Amino acid sequence: MRVRKKEWARPELEDANFVITSSDKYSENYKGRWHEEFKNSNPIYLELGCGTGKFISENAVKNQDINYIGIDFKDEILVYAKRTVKETLYLKDEYVENIRLIPMQIEFIENIFERDEISRVFINFCNPWPKRAHNKRRLTYNYFLEKYKGFMKANSQIWFKTDDRGLFDDSQEYLKSSGFVIRYQTYDLHKSNFEENITTEYEERFTSQGMPIMFLIAEMS
Repeated sequence: MRVRKKEWARPELEDANFVITSSDKYSENYKGRWHEEFKNSNPIYLELGCGTGKFISENAVKNQDINYIGIDFKDEILVYAKRTVKETLYLKDEYVENIRLIPMQIEFIENIFERDEISRVFINFCNPWPKRAHNKRRLTYNYFLEKYKGFMKANSQIWFKTDDRGLFDDSQEYLKSSGFVIRYQTYDLHKSNFEENITTEYEERFTSQGMPIMFLIAEMS
C-alpha cells in the first residue's frame, strides 16, 4: 500500500520523548544499552511493524513491568502510533515510561540490538509477499529469523499473527528450519483457548469480516 508523504510527520515524531529518530538520539547508539534507556532491568519486548500503535500501547498499559519497543518504516504510519501511545498511556496525567518507537527499516534491525537484549518478538499481520520470488521479504523468512536470533535471549519467543494461510504454513517451516520450536498454534485464534490475546487494528477489521486469525508461539531453543 502506497502511503502519501506527510512533511509534518517527522517533526511531530522528533517532538516526542519516546520516539528515537536519527536526528536526536540515533538508535544505533543504544545497542546494548536499552536497559539504560528505560532506566530499569525489566524484559524488553519488540514489535516489528507496529502500525498505528494499538497493540503495543495496550500491552504497555497492561504490563507496566515490561518495556516495549515498536518499529515501523514509514513516518507517515508511525506518527499515528505516536498519537495512540499518547492517548493510551496517559493515566491520571502520569506518563507511563515503558515504551519507545523507532522509525527504521526492519532489514537493519541487528544494528540496534545486542545479544540477549530482547525477550519476545511480536510480528502481527506482516506483508505476506505471496509470490515465490518475493518470499524472502517476509518477516518470518529465515533471512530475518537469523537476525532476530542474534539479539533474542535463550528460550525467548516469537508471537506471530496473520490472516494469510499460505504465509502461516510457510512460516512454520521457516521457524523450524531456523531452530525454533512451535509451542502453540491455532488456525482460528478467536475460537481457541488462548486467553492472552490483545487485538490489532487489522485483526479487528478482519474478524468483523468473519476471517479467521492464525496465531503461533515459537520458542528459540
